[in-house]
Amino acid sequence: MPELPEVEVTRKGITPHIIEQTPTKLVIRNRSLRWPIPDVAENIVGHTIKSVKRRAKYLLLETDAGTTIIHLGMSGSLRVLPEGTAVEKHDHVDLILGNNQILRFNDPRRFGAWLWYELPIESHPLLQKLGPEPLTKAFNVKQLTTALENKKKAIKLCLMDNHIVVGVGNIYANEALFRSRIHPKMPASHVDEDKLVVLVNAVKDILANAIKQGGTTLKDFTNADGKPGYFAQKLHVYGRGNQACTECGTLLSEIKLGQRTTVFCEHCQPLNSCR
Repeated sequence: MPELPEVEVTRKGITPHIIEQTPTKLVIRNRSLRWPIPDVAENIVGHTIKSVKRRAKYLLLETDAGTTIIHLGMSGSLRVLPEGTAVEKHDHVDLILGNNQILRFNDPRRFGAWLWYELPIESHPLLQKLGPEPLTKAFNVKQLTTALENKKKAIKLCLMDNHIVVGVGNIYANEALFRSRIHPKMPASHVDEDKLVVLVNAVKDILANAIKQGGTTLKDFTNADGKPGYFAQKLHVYGRGNQACTECGTLLSEIKLGQRTTVFCEHCQPLNSCR
């Protein structure tokens, strides 16, 4: 599943090609995504795209008339292509622009979304209860301490809870907890403030670094073939279950937590390391 860095790099990749462009047509080949694409999605036609923003993992194409909300789901991608480019399997939506280019949405598993909203975007049910963006000052130790107060569930599950902080998916939660030396099953309220300081900084640094590395893939957003995936960064734990820890050599443990694969080092991340 594309995580926050992948979505942010997508935003950066498509923005120069669609900003200040006026869509002339919306072609919908398959409405059956995570939520059916509504007829009103076509209301973007004729209205200039004024900004391309990201909130959590949602991309927002804002016009004076309303906002198109796009979610990449498990397997979705966006490409900017010349008008008339041959349609391939799973190319579900084309937004045809006035500059003879197309913003094309491809989604093999159809867990993504393409929606339209005319009211202030902050009031949309999908967005109004989201937590702070991890790369902003709103995500800080004070905010996280308050959010975790009296929470008994595992810190990793809290870190992936979009009501607490948005966009920290499975890959980056594993990596941030390893860097912070926090066991993923530690009850959230038991993680002391010193550890939370390290955790907040780890989340910010790891996500920012992933976005920075993704900058090398921006050219792929105008390429019909290239699909930027997870960036070529060194992952210390994710996907390395039963391999040697990069820090101490202990074999990494792999468990299921909240139905997601969780990898950690019993030596570097002891369960009794917090209060």
